[in-house]
Amino acid sequence: MPNQYMNVYMNNPTAGGTDGTAVSIDDDFTAPITVTLDATQSETKIVKLGIRTETGFETVGDTTISDSNDTDDYWKLSFDSDTGWTDTLVFSDTIVATNAIFYAKASSATTESPQRDRSVKINVQSIIKTV
Repeated sequence: MPNQYMNVYMNNPTAGGTDGTAVSIDDDFTAPITVTLDATQSETKIVKLGIRTETGFETVGDTTISDSNDTDDYWKLSFDSDTGWTDTLVFSDTIVATNAIFYAKASSATTESPQRDRSVKINVQSIIKTV
């Protein structure tokens, strides 16, 4: 279920576009960000994501995106798919009704057992106004 003001989008969203699939919210898991990794290989995968407001809204000030419940620190975020991986991203530009792109990197370790981990959450904090 999407939010009525702003959402994160997956499935290869286009910068400046309005495409992608809205990531589910409120733990309903209808469209979660899903990554399958082979822990025996200490594998890493990068997922391209977008964030945008609904038409008629925009952000005011900074928008912060962070992960939570990532107890093993296997998730990182970046504005670039190659560098700058961190736990928290801050968009200082106004987010509008077209995709602003960022990336999530999921990693595994050989110490992990096979599992379906639904504990990691992507949090977005922002002030939104009508335009």
